[in-house]
Amino acid sequence: MATQVIFDVSNTSEHVGLAAKCIRDGFVIIAPHENGYVYLCDAFSQDAVRAMHVLRGDALGVAAQVLISDHSQIEGLARDISEDARALMNAFWPGALSLTLRPQRGLNWDLGDAGKLDWVSVRMPRHEFLQALIKETGPLAVASAAMAGHPPIVEISQLNLQGHEVALIIDSGVIAADARSSHVEVELTQTRLVREGAISQSEIAKVIPALVIP
Repeated sequence: MATQVIFDVSNTSEHVGLAAKCIRDGFVIIAPHENGYVYLCDAFSQDAVRAMHVLRGDALGVAAQVLISDHSQIEGLARDISEDARALMNAFWPGALSLTLRPQRGLNWDLGDAGKLDWVSVRMPRHEFLQALIKETGPLAVASAAMAGHPPIVEISQLNLQGHEVALIIDSGVIAADARSSHVEVELTQTRLVREGAISQSEIAKVIPALVIP
């Protein structure tokens, strides 16, 4: 059975330590995020990432997003990082911006696409628990705890688990979900808005005047 703990902001370190141990041991956990509850696991544990995709009912070839806690972590994950990408990171991270970048070649991971997409979606969350956890574990693969295509899970009672699929559930009560993240795809030759979300198109265009709008 999954261990379930009530998140206490005054006792963050204990819960971070418990979550970090589960992730280092190769398990999937459920934790709060800005947009609802999410699955989290070690981005470099192929078995854990595969289990996360199975839990969600993802189609084959779907790649998980990666969460980082520090700008320096992007250097080991992405190649050809443009000035546009760095400007967006400086302006909006941590925050509701997902950047799709070209991953470093030779990374020992499979986020669900077997590396065929040659893209990685990266985000630096504001959530304090996630920030603290990633500092302990390194980059984490993340996906909504909702089934693929369904609205976010905003309270633990909405989960449909039998109790053995995840190692740990961090319950922080009902989450007032923010708008979903804005999504920008960055190549050396262009920066393209994929999805407008919590950060408006006009805010992004102030940073990247040559932003390509679909």
